[in-house]
Amino acid sequence: MTKKVLAYLFLSLCCISLHAAKVWVETESFRNKGGWVTDQQFMDLMGSPYLMAHGMGIPVANASTPIEIPEKGTYHIYVRTFNWTSPWHQGEGPGKFQLGINGKKLSTVLGAKGDKWLWQYAGKTNLKQGEAILTLHDLTGFNGRCDAIYLTTDKEDIPSEESAELNLFRRRMMNLQAPAIQQQYDLVVVGGGIAGMCAAASASRLGCKVALINDRPVLGGNNSAEVRVHLGGHIEVGPNKGLGRMIREFGHSRKGNAQPEDYYEDEKKNEFIAAEENVTLFANYRAVSVKMNGECIESIIIKHIETGEEQCLKAPLFTDCTGDGTIGYLAGADYRMGREARSEFGEALAPEVADKMTMGASVQWYSVDKKKKTSFPEFSYGVEFNENNCEKVTMGEWKWETGMNFDQVNDAERIRDYGLQVVYSNWSFLKNHLKANDKYKDRSLGWVAYVAGKRESRRLLGDYILKQDDIDKNVFHEDASFTATWSIDLHFPDPDNTKKFPNAEFKAATNHIYIYPYAVPYRCLYSRNVENLFMAGRNISVTHVALGTVRVMRTTGMMGEVVGIAASLCKKYRASPREVYQHHLEELKTYMQKGMGKDGNELPDNQRFNEANKLLSVPRALMK
Repeated sequence: MTKKVLAYLFLSLCCISLHAAKVWVETESFRNKGGWVTDQQFMDLMGSPYLMAHGMGIPVANASTPIEIPEKGTYHIYVRTFNWTSPWHQGEGPGKFQLGINGKKLSTVLGAKGDKWLWQYAGKTNLKQGEAILTLHDLTGFNGRCDAIYLTTDKEDIPSEESAELNLFRRRMMNLQAPAIQQQYDLVVVGGGIAGMCAAASASRLGCKVALINDRPVLGGNNSAEVRVHLGGHIEVGPNKGLGRMIREFGHSRKGNAQPEDYYEDEKKNEFIAAEENVTLFANYRAVSVKMNGECIESIIIKHIETGEEQCLKAPLFTDCTGDGTIGYLAGADYRMGREARSEFGEALAPEVADKMTMGASVQWYSVDKKKKTSFPEFSYGVEFNENNCEKVTMGEWKWETGMNFDQVNDAERIRDYGLQVVYSNWSFLKNHLKANDKYKDRSLGWVAYVAGKRESRRLLGDYILKQDDIDKNVFHEDASFTATWSIDLHFPDPDNTKKFPNAEFKAATNHIYIYPYAVPYRCLYSRNVENLFMAGRNISVTHVALGTVRVMRTTGMMGEVVGIAASLCKKYRASPREVYQHHLEELKTYMQKGMGKDGNELPDNQRFNEANKLLSVPRALMK
C-alpha cells in the first residue's frame, strides 16, 4: 500500500489470534473517488474531511480503493456517516449509499438514519488475507457522506462517538506521528483566497521565502469556481494608489455570481502563484494546530486533507487569511464575533444591544435549459414549499444566504446543509408540483455549490479597531493603508422570507450605505496580543458594522498586499508587525504608494466591473 491510499492497519496478533484484526480507512484517501467530492470545511470540528456524493439528485459514480486485509476472518464493518437532513426531518434521510467489498454490495443502506455523526453497522463479510476492494455506491445523488470505514473481527470493537476520543483513536490507527522535519520560512500565509494570494506574492517580490497554505485544490477562496462570487471593490485608489494593481495579473474579467466555472479563471490564479519563485504552495493542506513561544507563534502543523500527512512549518512571521481567523484563534489571539452594541463605539448602524448575529453563508446555484422535459426526484425533508412561498427562480446567487442566527464556526455544517436543503426542496416543488411550471419543465440543476461562501465569523483584534465613525467622518490616520470603497453592506434576513419561513430564513437583504473612499489604518492588520501575527481578509480588526465595507475581495487583496510589504520590513529590520508601525512607517508608505504589482502599462485594465454601487463625493458626516 502506498501513502496515498492510506488504508491504515492496526493489528495485534499472537499465535492463537486472541486479539482482533483491524483495518481503518479514511474515505478522503480513496484512490478513485469517482463522483464523490472531498469536503474538508468542517475538519476543525470533526477531526477529518469526508467524502460526499454531491450529485444534485443524480447518483454519482462509485468511489473505490484497495485495502490490505491482515488475516483471513469474518469482519464486522462500521461506517461513520450522518443523516444530514435530521435537524429538520425526523425520519429517513436522502443521503443513502451502500458499501461494497470485492464487487459485492452489503445489504445495509447507510447514511439515512440517526441525528448526528455516528458509527452505523454495515454488516459482516468473510475476507481472505491480502488485497480487497472497497466501493462506495451512491443511491440518490443527495449528499450522502462517509467519513471513515472500520473493519474488525470483533463485533463489539466499535470506535468512540466522542470527538476527542475518536480523534486519538483515529491518529493511533493511522499511526500519525509528530512531523520530525521542520521547514523554515520567512513568512507563513494560511489561507489561499485573494487576500492570502496577494500577501504571499507581495512578500515574495520583496525577497521573503513564503509558504502559502490552502486547504482546497484551487486558489481564490470565495472567488474560486467552487464558490463563484465575483471580485468587488475599487483598486488603485486613495493615498496608496499602487495597491491592488497586482489583482489585474490574475483577476477574472467577466462579472457575475453563480456563473459557469470558466468565468472565475482558476487556472490564472494558479499560474500567478506558480510564477512566484519564493512562494511554496501547500495545496490541499489545512492548518490544524500551532505551537507558541510566549506571545509568538513558533510553528504550525498542517495536515493534508486527503493523505493525512502532517508537516511542521516554522517562521518568525505568520499571516492569518483563513476567513475564520483560525490561526489567531488557535494562538489565543483576542477576537470578536457577532454585533457590538450601539453604545460601545457610537455606531448608529449597530443594534442597541450586542448579540451573536453575523452575516451568513451563501450556497449558490443555477439551472440550465435542456431543451426537453426533464425530471427531478421528490425532495421533502422538513422544509415545505407551496404555491405561495416557493421561490420562482431559475438560479440563486448571494441572496440565498443562511445561518445568520447560528454560529458560523461551530454550526458551519448545519448552515451549509440548510442551504442545500432549501435549494433541493424548492427545486423539487417547482419541478413536481407548481401548477404553472412551463418555465421549469425543461430545466435541470446545472450547478449547486457545496462549499459555502461565508461573509463573517471571527474578527481578530489589532491595535486599532475600525468603526463606523472612522468611515463616516473620514478620520485621518497616519498609517492609512488600503482604501475601502464598497458600501457599508450589512446583510440581514429578508423580511419577506422571514414571514414565509419564520426562524428558518434562507434569503438575505441589505441596505447599501454609500461611503466616501476611506483609507484603513495599518494597525487593523496585525494582532494586538500575538506579536508575530498578521491578518488579512474578513477577519481583520473591525467592528461588525465596519466589516460591511472592507470584506469584498479586491479590498481584501489590497490588505494582503500591505501585509506582504510589512512582512518584508519585519525581515529587513528584525521587527515585529507593531514595530513596523512604530519605527518604519515611512518606508511602509513608500512601498504602498508604489504597490507590488507589475507596471500598469503591462497589465490589462480588466477590473472595472462590480466596483461599488456609488461613491460619495464627501464623507457622510459632511453631507447636508
